[in-house]
Amino acid sequence: MLIRPRHLLPLLLALATLPAVAQQTNGLQQRMSKAEFTAAGLDKLSPQELANLDTWLSSHPKVTTRMVSASGKPVFYAGNQKRSTIETRIVGHFDGWNKGQSFTMSNSQRWVVTDPDSHSCNPSDNTEVKIRPSILGSWMMYVPSCYENVHVKRVR
Repeated sequence: MLIRPRHLLPLLLALATLPAVAQQTNGLQQRMSKAEFTAAGLDKLSPQELANLDTWLSSHPKVTTRMVSASGKPVFYAGNQKRSTIETRIVGHFDGWNKGQSFTMSNSQRWVVTDPDSHSCNPSDNTEVKIRPSILGSWMMYVPSCYENVHVKRVR
């Protein structure tokens, strides 16, 4: 992506108010190739402006987004990310479910039954399932061989 000098103007104006500091040894000029440095228009900056930019960049480290809730539990679909149907299989033997029972899927996900009611199905191995988004952020696991749905929650 080509950065145009006019896109740097607001940043440079803000940086002009920072106190002067010596250029750091790992500044942009050392971190970028000469071609990258020139393509970004940074060769047009005064030494003071370049030092201010280096100072600002070093004081604003890279932000890493953690996909966990405030309680530390994993968040698998953050924000407005679209949820879609997951077609997979239950690993191993299946003959129904009970509240709190967990199922490991062939795609390595693990889901736990949240419905209070138990349900029995014809026993089978590696049973096909479809896990669909439901209302208010919940999920329904549909087991075609049982013709039945159950509310589940992803735990891995």
